[in-house]
Amino acid sequence: MPGGRLTQQERQQIALGLADSLAYAEIARRLDRPTSTITREVMRNGGPTGYRADLAHRATERRAHRRNPAPPRTPGTPTAPHGRDAEAVREFGETMTTLFMHQGLPKMVARVLTGLFVNDAGSLTASELVQQLQISPASVSKAVAFLEEQGLIRRERDDHRRERYFVDGGVWYQSTIASAQGVARVAETARQGVAVLGVGTPAAVRLENIARYSEFISESMLRAAEQAREVLYTRPEEPGVTNPVS
Repeated sequence: MPGGRLTQQERQQIALGLADSLAYAEIARRLDRPTSTITREVMRNGGPTGYRADLAHRATERRAHRRNPAPPRTPGTPTAPHGRDAEAVREFGETMTTLFMHQGLPKMVARVLTGLFVNDAGSLTASELVQQLQISPASVSKAVAFLEEQGLIRRERDDHRRERYFVDGGVWYQSTIASAQGVARVAETARQGVAVLGVGTPAAVRLENIARYSEFISESMLRAAEQAREVLYTRPEEPGVTNPVS
């Protein structure tokens, strides 16, 4: 499997594959590249609907020129906790941030949420976020306020009376519930429109269909969230480990 940076020709093939609605895995197979490489390339350069090969290539060249040469690594010394590849962690953070942005989060909010997700403790203080993301305290304050309002994080005070921001299974579950309730409110409002516009009129029929659809989606989300809730608190099995048969 070839390594190194993507060439301009490969980026053109990626753009063609996206235009043909090919899956990332299929594009990767045709280019003999890891699927993660294609996913990261697309998500950091406009996403599947905004990817442009020439713009992506120029952006990569600019990043390469800005990046300072990395100091030589000492053999056997890990560059990040748990022996992780620091560059791979950084690139994954960019990919996850871009994903959150495509889902509607502002860039700074997406960066803070990613920072919490990739932190082993699942929590950071405001000063730790400032240091880790190299952003201003005001930016952190605005981001965490937005995330808390959306139910995506929670805050608690630690033993030193410092506020810590958490992202965990409970928060993710509550966020799903809040989304389902938001869809339910769409159904409720649409039903109000049916009464105002007159049952059986074209506009009322349209709103009635929206209401029924939204009710179904909301109920399905709530049911699925309850059924899958335990997954958020279950530790994945180690590869190759099987449960003993009693």
